[in-house]
Amino acid sequence: MIDNKKINYNSSAALKTFLKEEGLGMRKKFGQNFLINPVTRQALINTLDCNAENDVWEIGPGLGAMTALLLEKGLYVRAFEIDTGFIRVLKEIFAGVKNFSLVEGDVMKTWSSQEPAQFLLGNLPYNVAAVLLADLIEKGRLFTRIVVTVQKEVALRMTASAGSPEYSSFSVLCASAYTVKPLMVIRPSSFYPQPNVDSMGVLLEKKASPAQQIPPVFFPLVRALFASRRKTIKNNLTVFLSSIFGNLQNVCTPLLRENGLTGNERAENLYFESFFSLAKYIENMRK
Repeated sequence: MIDNKKINYNSSAALKTFLKEEGLGMRKKFGQNFLINPVTRQALINTLDCNAENDVWEIGPGLGAMTALLLEKGLYVRAFEIDTGFIRVLKEIFAGVKNFSLVEGDVMKTWSSQEPAQFLLGNLPYNVAAVLLADLIEKGRLFTRIVVTVQKEVALRMTASAGSPEYSSFSVLCASAYTVKPLMVIRPSSFYPQPNVDSMGVLLEKKASPAQQIPPVFFPLVRALFASRRKTIKNNLTVFLSSIFGNLQNVCTPLLRENGLTGNERAENLYFESFFSLAKYIENMRK
C-alpha cells in the first residue's frame, strides 16, 4: 500500500526517485507533466470553487496530488487516467476512499459513458487538451465550471476575441458554451518534467444559454468559415451552403444580408453572435 503522505509532490528529485522505485516512467506520448508547484495547485482548486459533496471530474490525475486536495474538501472525484502504472498507484493510494472512483483508459473514449458532473479540473496533457474540450462542448457535456491547465498557445486561442491573431474556430466553440478567462501563466519550472513552453490556467464558466440551445449546424458552420482564413466568409459560406442545399441558387447573398453582413468579412473578425445568427437562419432554411 502506498501512502500519498509520503510522496513529495513538490520535488522533481523526489518524484523521480519514487517513479524509479515503483518501476514507472513518464511517457511522452501521453504528454505527462506533473504540476509540482503547490501554490499553483491550490490556486486552481480554489478557483474551481465547489462545495463538499459536489461531483468533480479530474482529467489526468497522475499520482494524485490534486486528487488528494479535492478529496480533502469532501468532493466526489471521478478521475480519468490512461497510464497503467499511474492507475496502479492511484488504486493503492485511494483504496477504500468512498468519494473516489477511477476511470481507466483514454478519456476520449471513456468520458461519454460516465455520469455527468458539475465541475471539471485537469492538468490536461498538451496532446489532447483542445480536442477533448471541443469534443465535450460539441456533444453537450457541459460543466458549471471548468479549471484546466493547458499549453499557453491553446489558452490564448481559448480566450481570444474577434480580430486577434489567436482567434480561431476553437475560440468560437468555447464561447458558445462558456465565459472563458485566463488565470495565471505557469512557467516550465512548475512542472516535472519541464515542458519546453509556458502553460496557463484557464477558467470556463457555463453561460446561461449553453450549447444545447445552439443549432446543430452551428459547429460545422464555424469550422467551414475558418477553413480558408484568407478567403472571405462569402466564399467559404457558398461552399458550405452547397454541401447542404446542393446547387440552389441565390442562397448566400440574402442570408448574409439578413444577418447584417456584406460577405467581404473574414471569419477571424466575426463575433460569436454573428456565427450564431447565421446558424439559426440556415437551420430555419433547412426546415
